[in-house]
Amino acid sequence: MAQEYIKLAQTLPPRLLKFFARYPPTSAAFSNHAQSTVSTALNTSSTDPNASQIESHAPPSEPEPITNNPFSRTRHPRTGQWHDPVFSLRRQAELVKLARANGVEDLLPPTPKSTSTRTLKRIEGGLRVKGTGVGQKVKGKTWERTQSARLEKRRQAMLGMPKMVQQWKQLGHGRGWKKWPK
Repeated sequence: MAQEYIKLAQTLPPRLLKFFARYPPTSAAFSNHAQSTVSTALNTSSTDPNASQIESHAPPSEPEPITNNPFSRTRHPRTGQWHDPVFSLRRQAELVKLARANGVEDLLPPTPKSTSTRTLKRIEGGLRVKGTGVGQKVKGKTWERTQSARLEKRRQAMLGMPKMVQQWKQLGHGRGWKKWPK
């Protein structure tokens, strides 16, 4: 099992390796044991000559704790000031595309650029045309809003047409009708 994770880590591009070294995945699929094997694989990649230099910024004795999502803004505990995300939306999109191409998108922290988030947003918002989302209606022009009622009225008139023609033949134009009934 550990060998699979090492092989996976060695096939990843250096940019993803650096990201996962700094922010290890917290997914249930990636247990603590797998995280340690991947971190050792990160430093022993045979494809990148600078792989031994790719390390986290924390001292080697203790790994850098991931308490915050690097893709979302955070609030400073003392001052209450908001800090921007570590990765801009452009860099988030690039990382997500790279992870998707390598099949490890699920290991990234939650981001507005992920496929699942975008799919949910697309379903809720529709096609960015008012009325195409879930539970929405298009306002439309007046003639569009009243069209179904007019067509129903016309259909009922057509169903009653044989009776009206019969009345016309019996009474005639000059004997009772001055104009067509409404």
